[in-house]
Parts: sequence; C-alpha cells; structure tokens
Amino acid sequence: MRIQRALALGAALLLILSLAAALGASAAPSLAVAAVDTIGMTVSDMDRAVAFYTSVLTFEKVSDVEASGRDYELLHGVFGARARIVRLRLGAESIELTEYLTPKGRPIPADMRPNDRAFQHIAIIVRDMGEAYARLRTFQVEHASTGPQLLPDWNRNAGGISAFYFRDPDRHFLEILHFPPGKGLEQWHAADRLFLGIDHTAIVVDDTNVSLRFYRDTLGLTVAGESENYAVEQEHLNNVFGARLRITALRASKGPGIELLEYLTPRSGRSARDLQANDVAHWQTTLVVDRLEPLLPLARDHRIALVSPGAIEIGMPRLGFRTGALTRDPDGHAMRIVGGTE
Repeated sequence: MRIQRALALGAALLLILSLAAALGASAAPSLAVAAVDTIGMTVSDMDRAVAFYTSVLTFEKVSDVEASGRDYELLHGVFGARARIVRLRLGAESIELTEYLTPKGRPIPADMRPNDRAFQHIAIIVRDMGEAYARLRTFQVEHASTGPQLLPDWNRNAGGISAFYFRDPDRHFLEILHFPPGKGLEQWHAADRLFLGIDHTAIVVDDTNVSLRFYRDTLGLTVAGESENYAVEQEHLNNVFGARLRITALRASKGPGIELLEYLTPRSGRSARDLQANDVAHWQTTLVVDRLEPLLPLARDHRIALVSPGAIEIGMPRLGFRTGALTRDPDGHAMRIVGGTE
C-alpha cells in the first residue's frame, strides 16, 4: 500500500512539473517577425560595389547616407564607427551596402568555402539563365560554381530549377536562379526584365533543428519548403565535392525568404569566424517586428544572442527605422531586428 501511495504521489508530482514546464514554455517571450527587409553586407570600397550592383545586376540606388555616433556604435557593436550606407533596390527587394570609413575591418578570408558556416548569399531571380550567365561573362565576374546547373527532375522540390554561384568585387557569394513554370513565387513568372528581384538569402547552418528553434520558434518565421539536394549537379553548383544538403526555406508574411543550408556531407565546413560588423565577410539580414520589448528576456533565457546591449534608439531617420538591435543566430549569422520602420 505504501509503495502504491508513493508511486501515485510521484506520478502526481511529475504531472505537476510537466504542466508547469508547459505553462512556462507557453509564457516564454518571443518575437513575431512581420517582414524580412533589407539584406546587408559590408564592403571595402563603396563606389566600386555600387558600380557592380547597378551596372552588372541592374539594381537602382535608393539612398546614400553617412552614419556615426554613440547610438550607431552600440547598434552594431563597433567602437568609433563611421559608415557610408547605400540602399539599392531590385524589383520589390532591397540590399544595404555598408562601408566602414573607420575602423576598417578584415577582408573576406581567401580560403572561405561555400560549406563554411560563415557563408551567406542572396538569390537573384532571372528571366532567362542563359542570357543572365552570358551577361555575367561579359563583365568577367568571378565564378563560384563551375557553370549554371539544371537540377534533376528526380528531385521533386528542386527539379527544373537552374542556378549559378558567382562573386562580387569583394568576393561575397551571390546566386542567380531561374524557376521553371510551377515553381517559385508567382511574381517570378512576370518576366519584364532580366534580373527580377531577390527570392531569399541562404545561410549555412550546422544543425537545422537548432536553427529552427531560433528562426521558427523564437522569431516566428514559417517553414515554406524543404528539400534534400545532392548528386553531381549540386556538387558543381556549390563547388563542394560530395555535397548533400538539407535545405529548409523560411518566410515571414513579407519580404525575401531565409534558406537554411545544412551540409549532411561533407561535414568539413568550418565554424564562423569571430566576425565584427566592419569585417567584409559580415552580412546582416534586417527583420521587422512590432515590439522589441522581448529582446532582453530572450537574451536572459539564452534564446537569442545580442551584439547590441539592447534595443537602441536611432536618431537617424534616413536609415529607415527608429529602434533596432543586432543579434546573432546559433551559427553566428547577424540578424538586425528593428521596429518602427519608416
């Protein structure tokens, strides 16, 4: 009888603890990302970068501002920061180029590989892959793929998509992508020009499940698609021998997607370097939220890693937002979370 009573008490205690844990999890703070805004990168020479993106890829300049001061230092975690920031638009999407006039950061490592976890790129949708590739060859862009690759039809989710990796003058990875009928967003099939816009930014992650706890469970992004890509076409696209990738597409209600690339093989990709915002290998994706109050509770709960000391009020309306904070995901990719966009 005593044993049965003890077992019953133990079961009741476990039930209470489970309910408490469930209530605590449901009450845990989270950030609801309303939109993915600009995708940014640090450049070493702004005039050269702008010339490349506007002349080769037909982006249009939207703004050109200079930022400095204590709030900008705190936002990006760079002491003494003075930066020139240029926003460029392609279709409905935008990128943000930042040149740090002071202090200068490090260049992209010469040996950086597409399966290293510091890897990030933007996928630019094109009307015609052959024509777009010929244009890039005319401008003598640096190849990152061996050439454009048509993904095989046996791959149900990716079959018929053609893609090519290349590099900009600072050696950031970029991609051009063509969707066949029936794949991709409807807007990519209204082909009124060669370069149409940005479908997503892709980042290499070590563990998709860990990344989903950050992007889906903490930031509220939705899983929009999944695929496992491999075989010779994928190897030549990524320029990684034996590449087999688990790919997970995430989206907010507005803006480009965020694509997680987990290399199942080879597992030789290096962890992200200790990047600072003024390093040329630094990218930052801007996420728009309604409220920034949950930032510090999430940081205390180790669900988000802050670079900024908290939400920073920015006294520069021409940057396009009023309050923001720079954070890093589990692999070190920078996410700039902002509220009060203009």
